[in-house]
Amino acid sequence: MIAVLGTGLLGSNFTRALIKKGEEVRVWNRTADRAKALEADGARAFERIADAVAGAARVHIVVSDDAAVESVLAQVPDGMLVIDHSTTSTEGAKARTARTNLTYVHAPVFMGPQNALESTGLMMVSGERARVERVKPFLATMTGKLIDFGDRVEAAAAFKLMGNTFLMGFTAAIGDLIGLGKALGFSPSDAIGLFDHFNPGAMTAVRAKRMASGDYAQPSWELAMARKDARLVQEEVDRAHVALTLVPAIAARMDEMIRRGHSHDDWTVIAKDFV
Repeated sequence: MIAVLGTGLLGSNFTRALIKKGEEVRVWNRTADRAKALEADGARAFERIADAVAGAARVHIVVSDDAAVESVLAQVPDGMLVIDHSTTSTEGAKARTARTNLTYVHAPVFMGPQNALESTGLMMVSGERARVERVKPFLATMTGKLIDFGDRVEAAAAFKLMGNTFLMGFTAAIGDLIGLGKALGFSPSDAIGLFDHFNPGAMTAVRAKRMASGDYAQPSWELAMARKDARLVQEEVDRAHVALTLVPAIAARMDEMIRRGHSHDDWTVIAKDFV
């Protein structure tokens, strides 16, 4: 029997997927009605965490943050195997793994609700080898790809946060594209039509490797020229009274690096201080 604590969008679909695989699943949620609704799918809902996890082979936690995880763990009896899929701080993941009353493994995900239902997407894990090897077999059945980041306890939490950082920037960039399109008289659907022909995603890995290498001396796009284009974008949106999210911050970083003498370096030199 498996217990799932936290039945929001991901937890609910993890539950449904486990039931489809023939598992007996007990569920709990802070808002009890959300857990109760899963009884129609074959789960058993409980109002108390201790009742939901009693006799469970393992417990999966899918809640919002460190505080919510701690609140749940405070009600889980000693000796249980707990896998936490919540996005949390690295320090929180380290502290919880060090607890001696539970076997805790942090396994955050890059998944949407449909991924959880279909056992696709990405799941990450890291930490003490015997503990990770113990959970790998059943975690692998819950995801399209299980990535083991090694024995650093907080590595999975760290890479989850790094991935989310990229997603925030990626989303903000699309928002700025739509904003510039608005300033120039194009509808959102017309603006994103650019991606029917232009695939910046194909450049991501190559650009990332260049930025991480620290070699900016052979430019494909000089920083001064990139800054000129940022100025042109800003002038267009200023005329239309449209406020962008990402471009002004990037422009400020470009200005700083130009002041430091990097005008003719590749524009990826904006990452220099992190390399």
